[in-house]
Amino acid sequence: MNASELEQLKYPIGQFEYPTNLSKQHIEDWITTLEQFPIRFEALVKHLTKEQLDTPYRPGGWTIRQTVHHVSDSHHHSYTRFKWALTEDKPVIKAYDEALWAELSDSKSAPIQMSIEHLKAIHYKLVNLLKSLSEDDLKKSFIHPESNSEVLLSYNVGNYAWHSNHHYAHIENVMKRKGWL
Repeated sequence: MNASELEQLKYPIGQFEYPTNLSKQHIEDWITTLEQFPIRFEALVKHLTKEQLDTPYRPGGWTIRQTVHHVSDSHHHSYTRFKWALTEDKPVIKAYDEALWAELSDSKSAPIQMSIEHLKAIHYKLVNLLKSLSEDDLKKSFIHPESNSEVLLSYNVGNYAWHSNHHYAHIENVMKRKGWL
């Protein structure tokens, strides 16, 4: 597999691009994506067998099971980051090593339904919160310690809508390649 093919497997929908001229429509579309994601995601993965769940989405990548658990873990962190930024002045958030988290037993072998149910709950809370945010709220930010960069909440809304579609595409693509769809 050449570098271009591997890059396509890693980023099947490309990397997140924050619009130069952010509009209210961008935010509304991203919130809609986040609102619909848990049900779409569940429909995609709920009928997979244990063997299918333990199939990597790309060479050297996580299994479908690890990916489902990763999305749940990641979106839980995102929700917490929104709350911190809304209640503190530019808080430095706690980073986590997602690759190591994906190697823990719950990510490698636990039933995916627990992460699907968690995603439903966390997205329900997240979307409810996001729909209440003002333009000023969306300008609030947190500091990511790994890059020491300031992350606007408006950026984070888009990034997590992208993150949802990014991992959905990972799983959907491997399912298509294997003839499971």
